[in-house]
Parts: sequence; structure tokens; C-alpha cells
Amino acid sequence: MAHSNHSSTSFFLTGLPGLEAMYVWLSIPLCIMYIASLAGNGLILWVVKSESYLHQPMYYFLSMLAVTDLGLSASTLPTMLTIYIMGVREVALDMCLAQLFFIHTFSIMESSVLLTMAFDRFVAISSPLRYGTILTNPRIASLGLAIVVRSVGLHIPAPIMLKKLPYCQKRQLSHSYCLHPDVMKLACTDTHINSAYGLFVVLSTLGVDSVLIVLSYGLILHTVLSIASKTERLKALNTCVSHICSVLLFYTPMIGLSMIHRFGKWASPCSRVLLSYLHFLTPPVLNPVVYTIKTKQIRLRILRIFRSGGASIGDTQGH
Repeated sequence: MAHSNHSSTSFFLTGLPGLEAMYVWLSIPLCIMYIASLAGNGLILWVVKSESYLHQPMYYFLSMLAVTDLGLSASTLPTMLTIYIMGVREVALDMCLAQLFFIHTFSIMESSVLLTMAFDRFVAISSPLRYGTILTNPRIASLGLAIVVRSVGLHIPAPIMLKKLPYCQKRQLSHSYCLHPDVMKLACTDTHINSAYGLFVVLSTLGVDSVLIVLSYGLILHTVLSIASKTERLKALNTCVSHICSVLLFYTPMIGLSMIHRFGKWASPCSRVLLSYLHFLTPPVLNPVVYTIKTKQIRLRILRIFRSGGASIGDTQGH
């Protein structure tokens, strides 16, 4: 039986199966993760904006990554909180479609930003003297605009196509937020066109981006190996460590989740939910940590902030 009235259509989201009695307690670490994401990425943006010596291509791209991480956190937040704090699993069709649009859009943005950061590292290592002339402010702005147009433009058709589908009585989603393949499986009609479009978007974005990132690092490695000094080789590679960590944080859980969806019928529902949390929730939390630890300029500026804050508190107590 399919629903013809889309205004009454709703779906039921999934939390961690078997742990329903602990949802209120599980909401505490989830809230901490969201607060950490907001604080960490907000701090990165503030530091880059306030320090003129950080107005360089590398830090502009880092700011783009922070913005996409904030967007990704904000996209998953509404349904996660309603499930674990209020115990409400039902979500209306329109809200579900809006959420999946923003989740997938910011995911593609993150992949695109990681690709531009790989290009930035390649230019910095292979042509250090021309770095500033290649990555000028207008070109960086153009790259940022291209990332937004690509991500938004490719995902506008998805919710429109899903809106037109009739849905069955069984409306149980397998995640704590709405995702395109998850919603599409609940349709009571042929979805080959939707499936083909979704595959096209994934291959033309995440697929192409990952290949180009690997290619960029192949060229970077070739350039580094041509450097005579071992110290300089290690110094050049060290500038890539934080970016490599961000790439692994983003792509590794995504590949695992994709493999489970396609081949892992044996996988427990709990493992799917946990892997999706790992993919969507951890990069926004850990990316600021990785870049703060591995980027000296940002680390020193943040340390100065906390030291001056501590000194101010000490002065106040002294008076």
C-alpha cells in the first residue's frame, strides 16, 4: 500500500538498537561532540580572521573546511537531538528531504575542499616560489564559489525526485538522519532513475575527488623524493600530515559504510548506525584538533588566547 498524500507521509529514524533505555545518557557525549565541533571550528575561523599573517591560501582553505564541518554538524543535529533527548523518532517527509539535501551537500563540499587542499599542498611543495602567484585571492574565491555551485547544483534534483515517489506503509529508516539511498529504498515504485542519478553524483564527486587526491599525493611524493636533503624532504612531508589525517577521517568510514550497505547483509543494524556516526560526526570534531596540533601558527595563537585569558582571571582575583 503506497501513500498518495505526501503531506501525511513521515518516516521513523533509528537510534542505537537495543540501547533505548540509555538514550538520555547517550545524549550527553553526543551533545559534547556537537559543542566541541562548534567551538573548535568556530575558533579556527576566528583565529584565521583575526590574524593578518594567516591570510594565506592554506588557511583560507582551512576556513572553508571549518565552514563545511559546521554545516555538516548543523545538518545532523536536529534529528539526533530529538531521538536521544526527546525520544521522538518520527520525521515529516519535507523535513527529511531538507535534511538529506543539506547532509549530502555539505559532504560533497567537504570532499571538494579536501581536494583543493591537496592541490594547495602540491603547489606549495612543487612550486614554492610561485605559490602566491598561482593561488591568488581571486582564484581562491573562484574555487570556493565553484565548490558551492557544484555541491548545491548536483543535489537540488535529489529531493525533488524523492518528493514525487509514493512510499510504502513500512517507513523505517536505518539511520538517525535522512540519507538519499535510505529514503529511496522505502518507495513503492521503480527507483532505477533515482538510483542511477545517485550513483552518478557519488562517482562524479566523491569518486573523482578521491582519485584526484591520490594523484596529487603521487605527484607530491615524486617531488619530495627529488629533494636532495633528507631534512627538507621530511619538512615538506610534515606539512601534509594534517591534511592526510583529515582525508582518512572523511573517506575511511564512508568506504566502510558503503561496503556494508552494498555487501554487508550480515552486518548488525548497530554497526551501521555506529559507522554512520563515525563518518558524519567525528570529522567535524577531530579536524580542528588535528590542524591545531599540527599547524604551529594556529597552535601558538590559541595558546596565547588561553594564556591571556588565564592572566586576566589571575588579575581579577588579585584585585
